[in-house]
Amino acid sequence: MQHQKILILDFGSQVTQLIARRVREAHVYCEVHPCDVSSEWVREFAADGQLKGVILSGSHASVYEVDDKAPEAVYELGIPVLGICYGMQTMAQQLGGKVEGSHTREFGYAEVRARGHTALLKNIADFTTPEGHGMLKVWMSHGDKVTAFAPGFEIVATSDGAPFAVIADEARKFYGTQFHPEVVHTPDGARLIANFVRHVCGLAGDWTMAEFRQTKIAEIRAQVGDKRVICGLSGGVDSAVAAVLIHEAIGDQLTCVFVDHGLMRMNEAEQVVTLFRDHYNIPLVHVEAEELFLGGLAGLTDPEAKRKFIGKTFIDVFEEEARKIGGAEFLAQGTLYPDVIESVSFTGGPSVTIKSHHNVGGLPERMNMALVEPLRELFKDEVRDLGRELGLPPAFVGRHPFPGPGLAIRIPGEVTKERCDILRKADAIYLEEIRNAGLYDAIWQAFAVLLPVKTVGVMGDGRTYDSVCALRAVTSTDGMTADVFPYDASFLTRVATRIVNEVKGINRVVYDYTSKPPGTIEWE
Repeated sequence: MQHQKILILDFGSQVTQLIARRVREAHVYCEVHPCDVSSEWVREFAADGQLKGVILSGSHASVYEVDDKAPEAVYELGIPVLGICYGMQTMAQQLGGKVEGSHTREFGYAEVRARGHTALLKNIADFTTPEGHGMLKVWMSHGDKVTAFAPGFEIVATSDGAPFAVIADEARKFYGTQFHPEVVHTPDGARLIANFVRHVCGLAGDWTMAEFRQTKIAEIRAQVGDKRVICGLSGGVDSAVAAVLIHEAIGDQLTCVFVDHGLMRMNEAEQVVTLFRDHYNIPLVHVEAEELFLGGLAGLTDPEAKRKFIGKTFIDVFEEEARKIGGAEFLAQGTLYPDVIESVSFTGGPSVTIKSHHNVGGLPERMNMALVEPLRELFKDEVRDLGRELGLPPAFVGRHPFPGPGLAIRIPGEVTKERCDILRKADAIYLEEIRNAGLYDAIWQAFAVLLPVKTVGVMGDGRTYDSVCALRAVTSTDGMTADVFPYDASFLTRVATRIVNEVKGINRVVYDYTSKPPGTIEWE
C-alpha cells in the first residue's frame, strides 16, 4: 500500500503488537518486522519515500549480553527514531552511550519526572507536584539502565530507578523511553506515541477504514482479474467482513461456502444465511453437515482430538464443495495482522502449543489455489471498524469472538446433539440477560459451558440429577490476557434462576472467576 508509514522493529517483546495498535489508533499506518532485517532491507523499505519514522521495541534480553541491534540504516535515513526500553538501550549503545545492569530494578508502576522540554512529551502530564514538576504515571519492566549519554542526547525525564527515563536528541529527532508507553498501565502512553508519529514524524493521520476500503478494493480487482474466488464462512466477524469486501470488489465472481457443523449458537446459522443471501445477495452454498460432525465426535472426549477432528472434517467438506463449484483459482481467508506478525516476528511466536487453532491453513496447498487475504494488515478492532464502514449490522460486527470448533469446546467431554441443544438454550438466556442489562459491549467475551458433571437438586417436591452450567465473562483488549467481568450478585442470581427454570437438563449454575493467565478464556 502506498501510504505514509512507521516501521516497528521487533526485538522479541511480548507487547510489540501493542505498539502497532497504538500507532494505528493515531490513524497512522505501520508495519512490524523482525529486528534482524538488514540495512539494505531498511533502505529498500524506505525507497518509496513513505517511511516517516522508526520505533524500536522492547526485549527480555540485555544489550550487553546479546548482539541484537537495529540496522545502522535506521540512524542514517534522517527520519525520527523512538526506542522503547531495550530499544532505547540499543540505540544509546549503538550511538556511543553505555548500558549497564542496575542495582535498582523497576517492574510495574513508577512515576517519571519531566526535567526538560521535548516534542515527545509536549502537553503530556498526569499530575504536577507542589514544586511544579510535571509527572507521568508509567509502567516499567527493566533491570538495566543507560549510564552514559550518546553524543547529542539530553535527559528529559527521570525516575527513581532510571536516571535516563526519557532521553532526546532533538536535532536528529531521536528519542528513548525506559518505560513502556504502549501498555494500558501507562495512562498517557497512547498520547506519547501519537505525539511521536503525528507531530515529531509529521504524519497526517489519514489511515482510515474508508481509505483502506477503496485501496483494498482496487488491490483485489488487480489481483483477481476475471477469475473466481471461494471463501469459507465460519459465521464469525473476520470471514464475514472479508467476504463482503471481496464481493464489493468483484461481485458474483465470489462464492461463499458456509459449512454448518451443527455447533453454532442459537439461530446463528440462519442469521448467517439470511445476511449473505438476502441482505448482501452474495452467492452462498450452505452445507448442512451436522450429522457428519456429530457422528465423528461421538465417543471423543480429549479436547485436542475434538479440535483436530473438526478442523480436518471442515477442510474435507470445504474441499468437496469447492470441487463441485469448480473453476475457482483463489481462496479467500480472514487472516488478521496478529497472525502475520506472529509468523514473522523476531521470536517466531509461542514455543508451546496451548491448544490447536481451527482454520483452513491446509487448503491452499491441497487445492493449488492462490490466497486472497484482504484483512492481513488489520487488527481485530480495525476489522470491526471496516465492517461498520461496509454497512454490516452493528449487532453482527460487535459480536463477541466465537471459536471455530463452536460449542464442541464448550462441552467438556463427549459432544452430543442433546447436550448441544441444552447448551444453546442456556447460552441464549445468558446473552439475552447481558444485553438487557446493557453490558454486552463492556464485555470482551461471554458464554455458557455445559460441564460433564451431574448434581443433585430439588425442583418442586422432586429430586433432580442434572448437569451443571458454568458461566464465563471476561474483559480484554486483545484476548492475550483477560480479567473476570465483575457482575453484581443480583445479575448472576437472575441468570441462574432463568437457566434452571427454563432449560431442562440443568439444575445448577456456577460462575468462573479465573483470569487469563492462569486459565484460558475458553474451557478447552
